[in-house]
Amino acid sequence: MLERSRSIAPRPAGYTELVRRFDLRVLPNAHESWVGCGSAHRIERVGASVREVYPERYWPGESVGDHLEFALKHDGTNLALLDRVFRAATLDDLVSFIRSKPLGKYARRLWYLVEWLLDVRLPLDDLSRGNYIDLLEPADYVTGPEHIVRRQRLRANLLGDRRFCPTIRRTDVVKGFEAVDLRARCTAITAPYPPELLRRALAYLYTKETKSSFEIEHVEPPTSRAARFVALLQSAEREDFCSEPRLLELQNRIVDPRFAAKGYRATQNYVGQTVSLGHEKIHFVAPRPDDLPDLMAGLLDLHRRVAAAGVHPVEHAAAVAWGFVFLHPFDDGNGRIHRFLIHNVLALRGVTPPGLMFPVSAAMLRRAADYDASLEAFSTPLAAQVDYVLDDEGRMTVLNETAVWYRYLDLTAQVEALFSFVQATIETDLPAELRFLAGHDRARVAIQQVLDLPDRLQDLFLRVCLDNQGRLSARKRASHFAMLTDAEVSELERIVRESFELPAPATER
Repeated sequence: MLERSRSIAPRPAGYTELVRRFDLRVLPNAHESWVGCGSAHRIERVGASVREVYPERYWPGESVGDHLEFALKHDGTNLALLDRVFRAATLDDLVSFIRSKPLGKYARRLWYLVEWLLDVRLPLDDLSRGNYIDLLEPADYVTGPEHIVRRQRLRANLLGDRRFCPTIRRTDVVKGFEAVDLRARCTAITAPYPPELLRRALAYLYTKETKSSFEIEHVEPPTSRAARFVALLQSAEREDFCSEPRLLELQNRIVDPRFAAKGYRATQNYVGQTVSLGHEKIHFVAPRPDDLPDLMAGLLDLHRRVAAAGVHPVEHAAAVAWGFVFLHPFDDGNGRIHRFLIHNVLALRGVTPPGLMFPVSAAMLRRAADYDASLEAFSTPLAAQVDYVLDDEGRMTVLNETAVWYRYLDLTAQVEALFSFVQATIETDLPAELRFLAGHDRARVAIQQVLDLPDRLQDLFLRVCLDNQGRLSARKRASHFAMLTDAEVSELERIVRESFELPAPATER
């Protein structure tokens, strides 16, 4: 009976089988394949991955090439995992499989990826016939600039190069967001408001974004540092900060001068917290410093590549900003720069209309669990791949090669998160601020017609009433507005409620 149970258990296939066969330590793939022995076909979610069990007729065969072809067909193109498999397999096995299907589209893709990832030339003649194919299917992946590769007769369209090349899967969520014209939606929301009110809204949004970005890190910045960050946000729509000198300048301007960097970090960086005396809980380990120059050069080149290819601006911003924070190139300021780069890319790519900005950090702060999840989607599985030691002074040494995980990371979850944050700022934060300012202007005009209050007292009356559902509390009236009659207070309260569209007190309904 035990033998029968074993015989009918699903067998791993594709990446799942290759990881088992070569005993690889890898980040989990988004899709996990198994093949059963009957005709049943089922799909279930296991953590962050989808587990799919195929009918018996799907069994690909026993060779490494069979399972690689199955993986590309059903599990997707996972560059980091392919890199690990190619290095574990023998080149002879790979060459034999490619020779067996010289015009097969998956064999040609594998051929290109073996040579690209390993930087080798296989003993195979260039193809002289066959239609050209896409390396990545544009319907399934966000693709970069195309270039023709005559050797395998394909169009290479990866987002980056060998130094840094993330992938972004076109999930249903991503496709749904791509279909929304964010700029047009923003223009429609702002159209009813006069330019002067939009200018005032912008001033507030800069301050709100600055405060939120620091608050995410539980930092209360001195006024001078906050002012410097506001000034940087104001320059985000005019200047491209995605270069090593500009990033260094940016870091120097937003951190305490004592921690200003002179270049990319030369020590191992990590994010952690002390949970007890002598015990540190590690949340994220950054790349080794020796790997950083190559990775950062690739990231900055990706910024130029995807802009030239017309990749959606939100996908572009996510790739640059989350790529940056996962590379963690400085000892201090990485999180704030990561969020600043979102604004920089969105403004440069024209998503943000001139004279406006999206307080994305406010949406991240309000939905902190979603923001944390976008970071942990990479950092949590990464933790199992990094071997390190900490000395008594908290200095870390990484013991194994880890660059591949930062070089070929999947940024789909981060793209989905940024789309949702940008949508929230357009649909919630921006309209709320515009409505508030418009209500504030209406209230001040109406109050002035009833009572000639000094500006300071007008603003104070509005603020304390708004904090109390449109009513002036007895304590605030006694301390600041004892000079007003009952009738005046009642009329001013009515003006506040009507101007800000607040519900009337129960006694007035």
